[in-house]
Amino acid sequence: MACAGGLRLTRTSFVHEKSISWFPGHMMAGLREMRDQMRTVDLVVETRDARIPLSSINRQFEQIVGRKRRVVVYNKADLAPVAIQDAVRREMAMRDQQVLFTDTSINRSVKKILGVASEIALSDPVKYPQLVVMVVGMPNVGKSSLINALRRTGINRGKAASTGAKPGVTRALSSRIRVLDTPPVYLVDTPGVMIPHIPDPVAAIKVALTGGIKDNIADEAVLADYLLFRLNRLDGVDYCSVLGIDAPTDDIGELLQKLGRKIGALRRGGELDLDKATQHFLRAFRTGRFGRLCLDDLDPQSVAAHFQRSAEDLPLSRSQQAKARRAAHRQRAMDRARSRNQD
Repeated sequence: MACAGGLRLTRTSFVHEKSISWFPGHMMAGLREMRDQMRTVDLVVETRDARIPLSSINRQFEQIVGRKRRVVVYNKADLAPVAIQDAVRREMAMRDQQVLFTDTSINRSVKKILGVASEIALSDPVKYPQLVVMVVGMPNVGKSSLINALRRTGINRGKAASTGAKPGVTRALSSRIRVLDTPPVYLVDTPGVMIPHIPDPVAAIKVALTGGIKDNIADEAVLADYLLFRLNRLDGVDYCSVLGIDAPTDDIGELLQKLGRKIGALRRGGELDLDKATQHFLRAFRTGRFGRLCLDDLDPQSVAAHFQRSAEDLPLSRSQQAKARRAAHRQRAMDRARSRNQD
């Protein structure tokens, strides 16, 4: 932590017991469609967020993909430290997962995926007259941006998939999208699918902080508090200079007060708009203003603990699925009511 001045209080842990759940109905439908179409797929590209290499793993894809050939793509690599890549490759190799890191603005990193697809197609042209690749991942890991980059790099064509900063832009499986002529390679885009239940509440915060869960569902104040905790624990991160504040703090209220005054976030009557300050703080992280950051701990003990928690998180029962659908229905009704009130 490189901010000038000393901390009055240093937190060594972040405790949060309430997990965030977001599993709307279109995700359940998307999982069923993925499962139904998997027999027509030759390669699965599972996209994850390089800033949360463990927390962006969705174990539901393990069940759907089965023995199908898969390559794991850690997207948004430009926002994560280069130093984590060897550790992540090593951990995933232990789980028989081939890993690539991509930045969709750099053609050579995207071409690696096309290279994997081409190698499979050319290995048996009779078996693969055209190679079909399904792209899966959690919301907002950059699947659609990756597809557009593959199309741009492979056949020099424009956008074929809708993109957006908010999660949930793609809500259904797409038709096949051509990304390579020789050999012929086609992609299928899929909706981002969240884990119905994230067993670790802090992991859920990380997913929300990187944009995988809508901000109106997550508690932005908790996200901001965790982000501050994390920045204070990372060496070499000068968030004070980035935000234009005088000294570091472990108190999120104090930081938001300072930040609100700095950016002129005021309501009528001169009252500080702390919501606007919170959003400014979160946006600074999401756009990479604090530099390359990884929110997951990758030491052996933390990695082992993560996979242990994941192993204990069993697939949803029928009653849990019904509960998830009801929760999604309630959330949609709340969103509609909130929208009417804003109008």
